[in-house]
Amino acid sequence: MWLSEKVAIVTGAGAGVGRGIARALAEAGAAVLVTDIDLEAAGRVASELEAAGGRAQAFRFDVREPAEAEAACAAAVERLGGLDIFVANAGSTARLPFLEMPKRFFTELLELNLTGTFVSCQAAARVMVTRGRGGRIVTISSNSGRFGGRGRAAYSASKAGIIALTQTMAIELAPYGILVNCVAPGPIRTEKTAADRPSEAFTARMALPRFGEPIEVGRAVVWLASEACSFTTGHTLGVDGGLTVTGIMEG
Repeated sequence: MWLSEKVAIVTGAGAGVGRGIARALAEAGAAVLVTDIDLEAAGRVASELEAAGGRAQAFRFDVREPAEAEAACAAAVERLGGLDIFVANAGSTARLPFLEMPKRFFTELLELNLTGTFVSCQAAARVMVTRGRGGRIVTISSNSGRFGGRGRAAYSASKAGIIALTQTMAIELAPYGILVNCVAPGPIRTEKTAADRPSEAFTARMALPRFGEPIEVGRAVVWLASEACSFTTGHTLGVDGGLTVTGIMEG
């Protein structure tokens, strides 16, 4: 397996994309600390992974809190034997029109999505540096971090910030053997998805006009976290059915 004897932490892994990432990592052989602010949800996912033959434990983790980030990283080392892979997935997709958006909404979303990524990745990187074995950090951005959209002033700003943060971490952590990359999903089917297909606004600009599945995001993470990815750092990988690169489809 690609990730045998590796230990991973996934934030926001109690549902949706995070759950798919945790599953993909476990299927690739990694032991996974499934973290979420909702410990019950994290526990359900950890139980699913163990029932499928994986090795997993649940841990409650608010990514905005440095002490909790340090505790999660310590738990991975103490309970699972190390920390080789850190996936910063936790966040919110909340949206409001720009003219109606209160400052508090904007700042709270950035605090969770962007500051939470900074806080949690910093804690993981410090442990990796101390252990002296290198590692992999994978952040989760979005197509919305590459271009804007209605109602996404806060969301797009936070996800664009994650891309820039990833690039800076890649530069500063390279001397320690830590590769840092980003995954930018497009429309992904999750528990919150009501429709069978993305809206026409999406599919009209997608080479692959369907929802992606959380496990497909997870498989991209597996590659970035593996030894197969040895000369790629600071990169943002779109898992979006071609949405980012598609121009005029017809005519």
